[in-house]
Amino acid sequence: MPIYVYEVIDKGGEGTGEVFEVVQSMSDDALTKHPESGKPVRRVIQPPNIGGKWSDRAMSRVVNDDRKLAAAGLTKYVKTETGKYEKAAGSGPDHIGA
Repeated sequence: MPIYVYEVIDKGGEGTGEVFEVVQSMSDDALTKHPESGKPVRRVIQPPNIGGKWSDRAMSRVVNDDRKLAAAGLTKYVKTETGKYEKAAGSGPDHIGA
């Protein structure tokens, strides 16, 4: 089921900045009142979350795979307790930082 975002509105019809999410069926009517406070709300239009080659989920699989980073010619560094960065993947210098 989709997650819908709602915004609390004041008496002048402006948003107050308070937003919340609700899991609802697509066939459910939009909420008109906050489920806890009873204040008037409106649904906020959100961009669709579309997967694909360049989606956040696909990119996280590439960035978290050291072999793929090295194959792409990138170098990954990991910060150590001493504040230096040690190479974890790739062909760059073994250490960087102070």
